[in-house]
Amino acid sequence: MKAPARERRGITVRGIVQGVGFRPFVYALARKHGLSGMVRNDAEGVRIEVEGEPEELERFVRALEEDAPPLAVVESVLWQPLATLGDGEFRIEESREGLHRQALVSPDVATCDDCLAEVFDATDRRYRYPFTNCTNCGPRFTITRQVPYDRATTTMSRFTMCPECQREYEDPSDRRFHAQPNACPICGPRVRLLDRFGHEMHAKPDDPILKTAGMLRGRAIVAVKGLGGYHLACDPFDGRAVRILRGRKVRQDKPFALMARDLEQVRELCLVGPEEEVLLTSPARPIVLLRRREDAGVADEVATRHNTLGVMLAYTPLHHLLLRDAGIPLVMTSGNNSDEPIAYRDEEAFEQLGDIADFFLIHDRPIHMRTDDSVVRVARGETYPIRRSRGYAPSPLRVAEDFRRHVLACGGELKNTFCVGKGSHVFLSHHIGDLENFETLTSFREGIDHFCRLFDVRPEVVAYDLHPEYLSTKYARELEESGLPAVGVQHHHAHVASCLADNERPGDERVIGVALDGTGYGTDGAAWGGEFFEGNLKSGFERRGHLEYAPLPGGSAAIRQPWRMALAQLVSIYGEDEAAELPLAAVRQTGERNARLIARLVEHKLNTPPTSSAGRLFDAVSALVGMPGTERTTYEGQAAVELELVADGPAHSGYPFRLRAHNGGWVVETQAIIRGVVEDLLSGRGAGEISSRFHRTMAELVVAGCERIRKAGGPGAVALSGGTFQNMLLLNQTINLLKKKGFVIYRHRRVPANDGGLALGQAILADRVYKRTS
Repeated sequence: MKAPARERRGITVRGIVQGVGFRPFVYALARKHGLSGMVRNDAEGVRIEVEGEPEELERFVRALEEDAPPLAVVESVLWQPLATLGDGEFRIEESREGLHRQALVSPDVATCDDCLAEVFDATDRRYRYPFTNCTNCGPRFTITRQVPYDRATTTMSRFTMCPECQREYEDPSDRRFHAQPNACPICGPRVRLLDRFGHEMHAKPDDPILKTAGMLRGRAIVAVKGLGGYHLACDPFDGRAVRILRGRKVRQDKPFALMARDLEQVRELCLVGPEEEVLLTSPARPIVLLRRREDAGVADEVATRHNTLGVMLAYTPLHHLLLRDAGIPLVMTSGNNSDEPIAYRDEEAFEQLGDIADFFLIHDRPIHMRTDDSVVRVARGETYPIRRSRGYAPSPLRVAEDFRRHVLACGGELKNTFCVGKGSHVFLSHHIGDLENFETLTSFREGIDHFCRLFDVRPEVVAYDLHPEYLSTKYARELEESGLPAVGVQHHHAHVASCLADNERPGDERVIGVALDGTGYGTDGAAWGGEFFEGNLKSGFERRGHLEYAPLPGGSAAIRQPWRMALAQLVSIYGEDEAAELPLAAVRQTGERNARLIARLVEHKLNTPPTSSAGRLFDAVSALVGMPGTERTTYEGQAAVELELVADGPAHSGYPFRLRAHNGGWVVETQAIIRGVVEDLLSGRGAGEISSRFHRTMAELVVAGCERIRKAGGPGAVALSGGTFQNMLLLNQTINLLKKKGFVIYRHRRVPANDGGLALGQAILADRVYKRTS
């Protein structure tokens, strides 16, 4: 009888297919279909050669995509015929680096249920072991030095596996088969408890995690080394402990995040909807903003005046053990001094956090790339990112049209992220932070070098923000001086482009772009921030309208001191003398001397650049109604946040405004809005009602601007971007009103609307601009 025909195929699988159990999956799949050959990691992804009957080969190839492991992201499966070799078995081979690295690196993944069961099983050899992991979970990006993703190219290379771990690692039927961070108490990393001077704590109990839990219940502040860096932990129900942490960290008002043991514990603190539950329990385990329960019992100092709490579930075995032993949720905030990046090296942690933490719970598994926690919320039933970092980075973002060149985009100054783009992918970085000091700039530079090595990117053009004083801009201009072509991208153009790329819109689709934020350097030298554009990703954007310019007295000082914006608006509308005599609390509290000073600055235009910023308009109204933090803000956007918090809810009508023709476009006159706020204050209306009316006004003026563009022949689709659209009251009202007018609406879903998504838009526009000019 004639033997069945045999064929051999060479297959390349690309995507997130390393470190996610893909090779064991391929091994089992090949055996199931009676195929011989091999599988290995290489610099492009996973390389497979399989030989067998044609029908089984077809089933095998289909299953590679349809039945891939849950953490895998298969982007392409390409195959070609090969000469048959007649090998009799299927094997897993050692990885090869290759000439061109195209493999994608997995983000870090929260502990899976199987590993967690072992950690809490007193009969298991990994009982209470804080570094338990398998191919379905554990560290990835934060320990990876280069690709292919193998133990030798991670920070686990220093730990030699014991015979039992080695057996698991080599057994294709074991879920730890080729789990690169595989370890156990015998051969793996270990945890220690130290005091702030670096001396090990030997007192009972011997278990450092159990002892740390007891200390946290006793008002201690502990620096905890986690997956991507250090956290600072304390008891969230102890107001004094939280106040001490705030004082030492110099973080007066910005809310602290909490970590909870499980969903049951989260529900004791907050209201959790089904979409929020999905986010909380996802492999990324982000911080999720949730509505706070009135009976939560959390100290007010955790999130003063806020009706939400940022909560994440434990995502490493160490966290699970600590939360289980403590018996309560814990404050788990970034381990850094204000304005510095998160500490991740042990020596720098003691240097930076020695004056903040009483004790340090550390371990000896090195972190290669610091990565802060991600922050998300649910908006209109869908994910709305606030900060994209651990658990998401460095997963690639697909774009609608391929890059023709390798692109580096440097982002902005606040909430900085950078990105590199090549082919059909953008690799947006983890959260870097505010680029305002040497430490954060160093983190920025190190991150760019790492991404370029990891993803084999050799930038052929660099994109930067137009603001000449941004450190990210100066970095890009240094590269330009060394011969790399550079493209400056206007801040708000980048915001709109980021939203379109986030939604994978084609380059020739024309849209109305609305960008509302705090500030961005305009092409006329003014500080923009309330902008209406028309255009597309292929040819760029034209400014059609904007909020009318208002004086920004003292420049950046007005951003830190919102009362300046309130007085400047009053002086511009009422004149110096009448403004100084208005019976308003905001005028009395700032004093006549300050009122006269602001009047001089405005009159003579001394250090008073013009601004169209929506954020500064929010600041002015917030200061007028007497919101906390408007004398001097303690975090970016605080005045606007406080104004949203006090609102009574959606209003049915707003304040008057009009669109006035100006220089071939139009401006939104805002002085009538301020007059309306003043009249409401003088008539005794409360801050909550005024805030609600103001939010309605802002939504109405967005719609009015979009209608004006559409009536002039513009498109019927609107892209909403900029940090002001993180305001849920504004976002929801704006979308509702736009929908009633028949507009198609694009909003952010994968990257933040704030400056954390800016680099994505820069990369897209720089590539398009450079295509046209080269």
